[in-house]
Amino acid sequence: MSPPLFWADSVPAPGADLTLGGPEGRHAVTVARLGVGERILVGDGAGSVANCEVREIVSKDTLVASVRELTFRARQTPQVTVVQALPKSDRSELAVDLATEAGADTIVPWQAMRCVARWSGKADKGVAKWRAAASAAAKQSRRPWIPEVTDLATTTDVRARCADVVAAGGVVAVLHEEAARPLADLPLADAGEIVLVIGPEGGLDDSEVADLTALGAHSVVLGPEVLRTAAAAAVALGAIGVLTSRWSR
Repeated sequence: MSPPLFWADSVPAPGADLTLGGPEGRHAVTVARLGVGERILVGDGAGSVANCEVREIVSKDTLVASVRELTFRARQTPQVTVVQALPKSDRSELAVDLATEAGADTIVPWQAMRCVARWSGKADKGVAKWRAAASAAAKQSRRPWIPEVTDLATTTDVRARCADVVAAGGVVAVLHEEAARPLADLPLADAGEIVLVIGPEGGLDDSEVADLTALGAHSVVLGPEVLRTAAAAAVALGAIGVLTSRWSR
């Protein structure tokens, strides 16, 4: 099994020592019970990951590790943005967790028309939870990049983002159970960026689908099963991984 990954603000060059403290250090020392001589990975969440050896346990929440190797991995291409309509509260962070593990580069929380969940007056708290979930999922899946979680988006914001991506030659796929065209039919391999628009439990409103397709988005279906909103992005990202070069490196 690969060594556990922890986050730091920055990672030094090989030969240098790195001090891991705070919540990450506490998890390494107290929860994972790492000892001197064990290997760990330390990343900055922006592509750089250091392969380290624990040199000293300083306290219950601090350790010192020596950097043995430093690598950088560029973002995968095409980049994938997930516009995720707010799920119900009990599945909200699960959607972020699964999308992160499947490789989403950006996650946009969206207050869609039929969302049961409402973040009015508490958007900052909701975004903070999603960012924490993305960080934890990236660490668990050994991802060198933590996906960006944007501020809460309105439908106007989503329209503007999708229009910009289409104008730049990207692909916007609106996942809709009543669509006739499969995701695999889209020119995904040649796209510089892909946007996946995921509706809430109640589904996308017809006016939202019509609005986005008028801007150049494609209404598509993933397969014969109707997926829950929390799982849809992860399944679509898996398909994109096979249909493009994202999983070839």
